[in-house]
Amino acid sequence: MQTVLGSGGQIAEELTRELHRNFTHDIHLVSRKPSKVHETDQLVPADLMDAEATDAAVAGSGIVYLTVGLPMDSALWERRFPAMMANTIAACQKHGSKLVFFDNTYMYPRTSTRQTEDTAFEPVGRKATVRARIATMLLTEMGAGTIDAVICRAPEFYGPGKTQSLTNAAVFNRIKHGKRPVVPLNAHTRRSLIWAPDASRAMARIGNTPDAYGQTWHLPIDPDRLTYQGMIDIASQITGKKIHYSTVPGWAFKIGGLINPAAKEVQELLPRYRQDNFFDSSKFTTRFRDFQFTSYREGIIQILKGE
Repeated sequence: MQTVLGSGGQIAEELTRELHRNFTHDIHLVSRKPSKVHETDQLVPADLMDAEATDAAVAGSGIVYLTVGLPMDSALWERRFPAMMANTIAACQKHGSKLVFFDNTYMYPRTSTRQTEDTAFEPVGRKATVRARIATMLLTEMGAGTIDAVICRAPEFYGPGKTQSLTNAAVFNRIKHGKRPVVPLNAHTRRSLIWAPDASRAMARIGNTPDAYGQTWHLPIDPDRLTYQGMIDIASQITGKKIHYSTVPGWAFKIGGLINPAAKEVQELLPRYRQDNFFDSSKFTTRFRDFQFTSYREGIIQILKGE
């Protein structure tokens, strides 16, 4: 049995589809209000803040995927993420389940330096500090040999359906609905974005590869990192019309943050948009040479044309 903790989000749904396609039909979906992706999925309502409920949800699982996402709310992250990680680790240790943790890059330095699996954490800000804390919690247990686990780390998403990210909301979704895209801070820095379904497919592959455990893996991206200008140029080619964009300066986010909580929360991430972002996934592509990642052009076509 393979169990997805935090089912319902885009990453979890795509993961469930990939597990069903290629690995197992014995899938348990766990969240406070889970819903089926396939008829054979087993639903387990549980709050991962509850240690006993988490223990019961994990019981009998060979592999557990921790894919929980929370709204961009620093206080909520501080309150929930460490407790959910602690409960999940304890449950996996008790039942001998392998743990696959879906992680992000918030704890990495906010510089243009190449990011690899060995990059040291330098968290700046509340959300980054939380992500560093929960990743370190798991790394400590992995290092001590108390759990068989793996960390799958991804940069910012872009993608179809319910994919949530600043890039999707500000650029691609606006283009799709005929609105002028807005670019945070700089349209000419190179971005490392991951196609959301690729992240899920790669995580399923890693979770079902025994010798991948005990490590951190950067999930695969198109190595041809584009700028926002380059992405919008591709969108112009696809739609057949010149798309103009606006660049939003940092001070505008600060003013917006005074009246909009979401704009306030995103300010912590803005320094990452001032310079190139170089997420290196060569470890994965070297190990899993047959994995087909989605190019930026292919992804943008799917978003804009629904193909």
